[in-house]
Amino acid sequence: PFYYEMKMAFVIWLLSPYTRGASLLYRKFVHPTLSRKEKEIDTCIIQARERSYETVVRFGKRGLNMAATAAIQAATKSQGVLAGRLRSFSMQDLRSIPDET
Repeated sequence: PFYYEMKMAFVIWLLSPYTRGASLLYRKFVHPTLSRKEKEIDTCIIQARERSYETVVRFGKRGLNMAATAAIQAATKSQGVLAGRLRSFSMQDLRSIPDET
């Protein structure tokens, strides 16, 4: 009972410039905890940065491999169509194409 009322009162206490509840909680609990764990936090950030770089490189390689495979498959499938079209041209059709030299 009174959950939402208590929650609203707590939020008002946190945000009120008269009580400065958020500042009080930060100075009493959050800041001391962060200060004690600063080296561990820095280590985790460095590890996350290294892992993210490795992940980006790995996904980049995988994406390039997939794109190359798709391009090769498309080229091999369309090779027969292209050869058929080139065979359909007669020499007269090829002579009528103007040279751009």
